[in-house]
Amino acid sequence: MLLLCAGFALYPALTTWLVALRRWRTVGAAALALATVWTLAEMLRGQLLGGFPWNLIGYAFASSEPASQLAAATGIWGLSFAAVLIGALPAALLEPAAPARWRPVAVAIAIPALLWGGGAWRLAGAEAEAVEGVGLRLVQGNVAQHHKWQPELRARWFQRHLDLSAGEPDGVSHVVWPESATPYALDQDPEARRLIGQVVPDGGLLLTGGERFDLASEPPRAWNSLFVLDGAGHVLERYDKRDLVPFGEFLPFREVLGQIGLGTLTRGSLDFQPGPGRKTIEVPGLPPFSPLICYEVIFPGDVIDPNVRPDWLLNVTNDAWFGRSSGPYQHLAMARMRALEEGVPLVRSANTGISAVIDPWGRIRARLDLGMTGVLDAELPEPLGERTLYARLRPWPIVLLLGIAGCMVVWLERHPAMRPVNKS
Repeated sequence: MLLLCAGFALYPALTTWLVALRRWRTVGAAALALATVWTLAEMLRGQLLGGFPWNLIGYAFASSEPASQLAAATGIWGLSFAAVLIGALPAALLEPAAPARWRPVAVAIAIPALLWGGGAWRLAGAEAEAVEGVGLRLVQGNVAQHHKWQPELRARWFQRHLDLSAGEPDGVSHVVWPESATPYALDQDPEARRLIGQVVPDGGLLLTGGERFDLASEPPRAWNSLFVLDGAGHVLERYDKRDLVPFGEFLPFREVLGQIGLGTLTRGSLDFQPGPGRKTIEVPGLPPFSPLICYEVIFPGDVIDPNVRPDWLLNVTNDAWFGRSSGPYQHLAMARMRALEEGVPLVRSANTGISAVIDPWGRIRARLDLGMTGVLDAELPEPLGERTLYARLRPWPIVLLLGIAGCMVVWLERHPAMRPVNKS
């Protein structure tokens, strides 16, 4: 874990080093340069070696529904750019003798005001209609990670999910279980499928996370999957997770790192296999959806099949890894941003929480909080009538923004509005 954190710390370290190489003439130019390079570094972190875009600095705006609306145009990257710029511009106050040093500070104050005002205007009157005939029941079993895989307890956890699912239907048509909710290999266990079929609402479906295995291969192979089952216990559709957590679901460069004693943070030596890629699932009674297992929801601009656009996103996850910490809240904030970027609702079923239904403006319409055992019955919101700017043009809006910022850096350096920045 220490090595993983140290590796990803190189991105901000190299960013600040590159910007500090130049003796900037103005604070404004230096701040714009830092925001531009920082944003590019975050975009690189999301792609290089499989990517790890966790907790990007733009999520600082996630707690404000109006301010975060910029993501519908630029993705999270525009918010990251704004966050760095707002934080860097007040450095002008360190130059007490500089003329007009208040201007960068005024800009730093104006940016969040503009973000909030523009977002409030976008949200004015925004109300998502519910999909007719679809009632969701999100099951939150609340199984602690250190208990989840104990062989003598797995039947208890499986029964807990069955009992929660079988409650009074009250308009429920589809049941959703979280990642790894089933401790049995569903593709090889007809009895487990039969029991699940008994709690499927009449004419509805049950969607659940689970593992599947190929024990005949050498070495054996495993996948982290999502299964869609009907009332007869038949598997109608399946999705295999593509983006696997490094050092959690697989050991990168196992042949090398394994030789020096490194392993995954989980028990066992079997790596999960990546699935073929994003998939839009179409099944009776549900609008087409894009399944995202846990970590997959953190990737901006990469949560749907570009060839078959879904009407909603389904994120099943097991956040018990984090315990009672900031982790589940961070993960929820990232999931909200994907709904906002794509202009489609997102449904999140989490083992220990936070389960939620999020509308296409990134607003939480219903939630079941961290550490609670129970179900969340909710309607499925409709997607936006038109795709967001980011969904239509990515990555060009952020490319244009960074290009404009680069031009402004050059202009400010050639036409300094303040005395040169002292650099000691």
